[in-house]
Amino acid sequence: MMVWVRMIYAAVVIALASILLMPFQLLALKFDWKLRRTLPRVWHKFACHALGIRVRVKGTLETRRPLMLCVNHASWMDIMVMSSVADVAFIAKIEVSGWPVFGHLAKLQKSVFIVREEKRNTGNQANEIAGRMADGEIIVLFPEGTTSDGNRLLEVKSSLFGAAAMAVPHSPSGSVFVQPVAIAYTGVHGIAMGRYHRPLAGWPGDVELMPHLLDVLRMGALDAEVSFGEPVDYRADSKRKDVSATIAQRIRAMLNSSLRGRDIA
Repeated sequence: MMVWVRMIYAAVVIALASILLMPFQLLALKFDWKLRRTLPRVWHKFACHALGIRVRVKGTLETRRPLMLCVNHASWMDIMVMSSVADVAFIAKIEVSGWPVFGHLAKLQKSVFIVREEKRNTGNQANEIAGRMADGEIIVLFPEGTTSDGNRLLEVKSSLFGAAAMAVPHSPSGSVFVQPVAIAYTGVHGIAMGRYHRPLAGWPGDVELMPHLLDVLRMGALDAEVSFGEPVDYRADSKRKDVSATIAQRIRAMLNSSLRGRDIA
């Protein structure tokens, strides 16, 4: 019974937020107003509240630009969590654009959809990302390229940092700031979530979306911790593999610290 109450409440809150905000977002997208960058954060705050996702932030978002955030990826909820704490746009695989609901939301947030198999388009896609970062937008990259079970960081793909390299010439300072961010799902109803139960929050690729959404609603109150780490200056002489290795090390340290309930010294 309580699951249905939560579902109805979530549906009503999200529907009302959408009705109020979507017309303004559509206008902002049409005329490329800067409002298009800020309205999604308001919508996602409502969505996180409606779904029972409680977000705690550690550290601070880098204030310098151009800025790329590199975030570990465990669930579709990562997008809602990140969007509720910062005005961001995402790099997503092209398949996401065709997903029901989430594909439409990604388009409203002006996500950059990439076709990884078509290498001839890689340059154009990287140019678009670089141009938007140079214009002050914060771009989110999930450098693992897929979702995990939430207990660990998968291999970070250095090839995905190409857009940061292409944005360097457009930066007045000659640097693109690449900031590591860790999202950890740490508890349910305030009780610590162990390694065994954390995959309930994670969304591995072979799990269907709707059953997982129902599981999230059944959990009721889910705690998510967002940790902002020390940025890396990506310069013209930076080596992509070195930057990706440093970013991976920092994300992994923050993720492990959050999952164990400890602060990094």
